[in-house]
Amino acid sequence: MDLERYNRHIILPEIGIKGQEKLNKAKVLVVGAGGLGSPVLTYLGAAGIGNIGIVDNDVVSLSNLQRQILYKTSDINQAKAHKAKERLLENNPDIIIKTFITRLNSENSAEIAKEYDIIVDCTDNYDSRYIIDTASKLLGIPMVYASISKFSGQVSVFNYNGSKSYKDLFSEQPNVDENDESRLGVLGVLPGIIGSIQANEVVKIILNIEGVLKNKLFLLNTKTMETNILEF
Repeated sequence: MDLERYNRHIILPEIGIKGQEKLNKAKVLVVGAGGLGSPVLTYLGAAGIGNIGIVDNDVVSLSNLQRQILYKTSDINQAKAHKAKERLLENNPDIIIKTFITRLNSENSAEIAKEYDIIVDCTDNYDSRYIIDTASKLLGIPMVYASISKFSGQVSVFNYNGSKSYKDLFSEQPNVDENDESRLGVLGVLPGIIGSIQANEVVKIILNIEGVLKNKLFLLNTKTMETNILEF
């Protein structure tokens, strides 16, 4: 372990050397390397999560760069998962990263996720969230969920120590007008805020720190900076 690299963790009584060792041994699968995935991956890699999986079949586009902070203009048309891995290893060469250039589906989800301790949902569609939830329940590993839209975001943790699942909270997929381009709008800094909260929940789970958002939905409105936590 690089004691200097993780010094600011180690000096925290809640973490210390033993806690940092837990982080270094943890295995986390991040599904989606876009807006939410960028901050999640950045902070998990920097924190020393020893084994990170990245699932994403997309390539970098110019419109991504307004919010997907892992990438730069020269990365356009290149696979997000590969470029994300490259950036994370530049910052922390001591971690292991495995990329899956595919879309998670009902056939491959359990096979991919079985190697990991936690699944982080950084996707942007309901179908993927239900698939992740199913794999999470099947394998008995937590799902750290987030969703963003326009100026608002939400975070929760499902299937953790007997907590409820994503499907328990969202039993039916809402009707979405695929032709409504306004639904695609998002404030550039929003995924950075919400993704950082997701990364925080991952670290808390690994370190067994109290206050994990199980059976709770954290809500943020960046226009008003109002927050709320709904229990369910």
